[in-house]
Parts: sequence; structure tokens; C-alpha cells
Amino acid sequence: MNKSTNVIVSKNSNIIELPILYSLRNCPYAMRARLAIFKAKQAVLLRDLVLSNKPAEMIAVSPKGTVPVLVLTNGTVIEESLAIMLWALRATDPDDLLHRDEGGRKPSQQEGALAEMLLLINEFDTGFKTCLEAYKCAKRYQEDNIGQCREACQLYLEKLELRLSKHCYLISDKESLADIALIAFIRQFARIERQWYLQSPYPRVRQWLNSYLQSPVFTKVMAKYPLWLENRQDVLFGGN
Repeated sequence: MNKSTNVIVSKNSNIIELPILYSLRNCPYAMRARLAIFKAKQAVLLRDLVLSNKPAEMIAVSPKGTVPVLVLTNGTVIEESLAIMLWALRATDPDDLLHRDEGGRKPSQQEGALAEMLLLINEFDTGFKTCLEAYKCAKRYQEDNIGQCREACQLYLEKLELRLSKHCYLISDKESLADIALIAFIRQFARIERQWYLQSPYPRVRQWLNSYLQSPVFTKVMAKYPLWLENRQDVLFGGN
């Protein structure tokens, strides 16, 4: 396997068969799926797209028409970002993002750590995401309730700030699935009212977010590629 992180694969390449990931560069769900795949050092063929021009090949396997979509070599289709993250990390987890490899930790404790991660992720995927979309719309359309929408989001940020006051990452002093699952949505929040965010009472959240945004890993995960439908050339993404 070529050890380069991202390589354009020609249509005539004899590269070994790999899973196919349909992705959208700035979609937070696709972003976190790519983060997990990269962290897990799993190799996939990346097909970047825009939602206004979806490949027929993707719609054929996933009629819902949203990204990310992962098509495994056996034909199995994984349509949810969190499921893709778990698929990647359960296969290989060199950074122990699932917290399974801590000394002396019993299987029941391992399950408890993952359950805490999934509970936090679900809270943000449902409640925070709804508040975030309202906040984004209030800003875009210059609505009078933007302050109220921001305050609704702040209830969730306060929880993260509290967690980060106790340890370096959201679950413990070690990075976890929860960190890479939430980072893309906090990035969106930070960009809505940038000046307000920079002066907001969440210094630990800002530090946590910046540590990702300024990292080489994030730069590689967010690299821009030609749209797949322009030339039908896959991108070899991830791997060693």
C-alpha cells in the first residue's frame, strides 16, 4: 500500500480493492468520519462531491442522498457518520480513542467509557445540533432572536467547558471518540459570530478546538480535492 496519506488514483490503476467513502469536504458529519478513518489508519477510496450534483453510484447504494456513505468491499453500506467512526476504530485504534487499552481496565469499565462517549455524542447530535442550526439561520437572515439562539447553544458549551476544566479532553486526559465526533460542530459554532466567540467565557473550549484546527492531522483531513464526478478519479485516503 502506498504510504502517502492522500494520492489520486487513476481509473486504470490496479490498486487493491478498498472501501469507498462518499464525502463532502465541509460537512461536519463527513468531516468526523474522515477524522476517525485517518486516526484509525484505515485506507479508503475517497470520492468528494457536492450535494447539488450527487453521483448516481452513491444514490444507488444510499437513496437518502446525504454524506458520508461508506461502501465496504463486501457490499455493506454504512450511512451514518458515527457508525463509520466505530467501524474504523473497532478495526484499528492506535490512539485508543475507544479507551479499551488502559492498564487494569476491566471489560465492563471499557464498555462504560464507550457508553459515556456515546451519551455525550448523542446529546450534541440531537440537542446541540438543533440549537446550532437555529443559531446559523438567525445569523444568516439577521433575525432578532440571534442572542436567544446563541444562549441555547451556550448551555452545551458550558458542559464542555466544565469537562475540560477537569481533564485535557472531553472524557479524560486522553483523546477519545467524543472529541473527534464533536469538534466539527464546535468549529461551526465558533464561526457564526467570530468576535463574540473569541471573547466568550469558554477559554478551555477555545484551546481544545484550536489544538485540532492547528494540527497537521486536521490539515490533511480537510485537504481539498477535485470533485469525483469531474474526472472519476478516486483519492487514496488514510492508511499507514
